[in-house]
Amino acid sequence: MSAAPGRAVRMAYLVASVGGVLFFVMSVTLLGIWPKRVLEAQTRAMSPERALGMSESARRGRVIYSREGCAYCHTQQVRYLNADMSRFGAPTLAWEGRLDYPHLWGTRRIGPDLARTAGTRSEDWHFTHLYSPRAVVAMSVMPAYSSLFDGAADRPRQDARDLVAYLETLGRAREIAGPEGEAHAREGCNCPADEMAQMAFHEPLNAHPARVRRDGLLPVDLVPTFRAAGAGATDTRARGRQLFADHCASCHGEGGHGDGPGAATLRPRPPSFVEHEYSDARLAGALWNGVAGSAMPAWRDHAPADLAAMATVVKGFSDAQQIPPLPENLLDTGARVYTSNCVQCHGPQGDGKGSAAAELTMAPTNFREQRPSLDRSLRALRDGVDGTPMAPWTSRLDTAEMLAVAHYVRGFFEAAPGGGP
Repeated sequence: MSAAPGRAVRMAYLVASVGGVLFFVMSVTLLGIWPKRVLEAQTRAMSPERALGMSESARRGRVIYSREGCAYCHTQQVRYLNADMSRFGAPTLAWEGRLDYPHLWGTRRIGPDLARTAGTRSEDWHFTHLYSPRAVVAMSVMPAYSSLFDGAADRPRQDARDLVAYLETLGRAREIAGPEGEAHAREGCNCPADEMAQMAFHEPLNAHPARVRRDGLLPVDLVPTFRAAGAGATDTRARGRQLFADHCASCHGEGGHGDGPGAATLRPRPPSFVEHEYSDARLAGALWNGVAGSAMPAWRDHAPADLAAMATVVKGFSDAQQIPPLPENLLDTGARVYTSNCVQCHGPQGDGKGSAAAELTMAPTNFREQRPSLDRSLRALRDGVDGTPMAPWTSRLDTAEMLAVAHYVRGFFEAAPGGGP
């Protein structure tokens, strides 16, 4: 009789041990092996035949990204959530992470998701942000990585260049795969009835709110919203000043002179709002689409009313002066000089649509939508504009010709459509 309880205990231990082993095997199979095989199958079926790989510099940059702990604060996965898709674009497909070993998806978003960061910021902005984050993002909590530089943001070491090269690969492979790659992935998914899976193909590929669109369309009500804000309720101006301080002053300066803490290492430098007049259409385009060829991003993650409030602050900086009556011969000389030297880029009507404009990395100034001060125009003619295709003209134009054409281009400005120069 005394042996029976002992056998029962041993049997219980045996059953528990066998059950534990079976549970472990089942868990590993269901949570590890089976998902791995499903992902591998999806990756093979949906990946482009020759997906773009990384350069040696980008590979080194990925190691630096991991070493510096960037994945602790930044994710690299757009989730199947409306909040993610509206801000970053199409959800991440399995094949996009095929080179990630170990993966760097991250689990916390203290900073923004980086899965679609390729092409959203200029190189000089990235370097400035790495060297001194709050020089370009006033409220950033990111630590500075000045050890990657030789004492200044415009003197990056190879580690900084490699890290930026890696950031520029995030989202690029799927974008380069193009419509054919999307069609192949949709076919490989073989999931026409899976509503969630189809979400990866119904959204714009890259909807990053900072991504610059050189020829992007504006919402139909955006410019009217800017005009209405210009009438200027007190609370609108107060809201605009706060938004400007939070998002714009780091580059453009508190007084709008283009002398913020991040300005010195950006090429081209941020413009001085004091030296320009802008139409509502120009400000709406710059804030909604960004400025291609510069560090100015788009701000589509802000409501139109907030963008309009910022625009009222920008327009308020302008030290605009009335144009005095000018001698006819001066304007005739300006027209002749402009026709001979400027129309190829700025266009016959001064709207920045010259025959060479599409070939330039930065769109030529549209003088119908912005008017530089006379001093600013003369400096641009004498010295050029660093970081842009605008070169000095002192070797081709004398002082009188530069003065004449500076006056002439200021006459193109239209404060509102149909207003005339």
